[in-house]
Amino acid sequence: MRIMIIVGSHRQQSESSRVAAFVAADLKQLDSTLVIDTLDLAGNPLPLWDESLWQPDSPLAAAWKPIRNRMREAAGFVLVTPEWAGMVPPGLKNLLLFASSKEVGHKPALVVAVSASRGGSYPVNELRTSGYKNNRLLVIPEHVLVHDVADVLAGSEPAGERDAWLRKRITFADRLLLEYAKALGSVRASGLTEDADFPYGM
Repeated sequence: MRIMIIVGSHRQQSESSRVAAFVAADLKQLDSTLVIDTLDLAGNPLPLWDESLWQPDSPLAAAWKPIRNRMREAAGFVLVTPEWAGMVPPGLKNLLLFASSKEVGHKPALVVAVSASRGGSYPVNELRTSGYKNNRLLVIPEHVLVHDVADVLAGSEPAGERDAWLRKRITFADRLLLEYAKALGSVRASGLTEDADFPYGM
């Protein structure tokens, strides 16, 4: 099974990237047979979405194709997002504009929000309320808030009780994500998700 971890920060060597690496290692520890594919949005690898994406020979379609193919192979996703001015970074929202139901439809996503202080809840709420309607991405009920990120998830041993608790919380959420990924495979296989009469959410 393949899980894609999407690092939503545009920054090079971001804290979100470091958190994503921790989540990747935790997932592999839970199941060594997993294939972990990390898509880091550092440097904004995708231009802004526009309707030329629908033209197969357009430069935008060419830029999207390799990422699209990787996303189609994934059975589930982890969205690691910092909170920028109370929002999800625009590059991550842009990626969700590109993604269709063929890439992410009826596949589970775990949101891991990253904050330099005690924030992070706004991106979780934003991803639960937008970015999924037409592509049918399923954000699972569990999420993770990484507060004071500079003080946690560094090294193989916890720095203290709060860091130890956070690591257990991540493992708990990762286990749930994997179970959702297994279960939703049968939903996609049912054929019900391909109804041509209802290609978009209401």
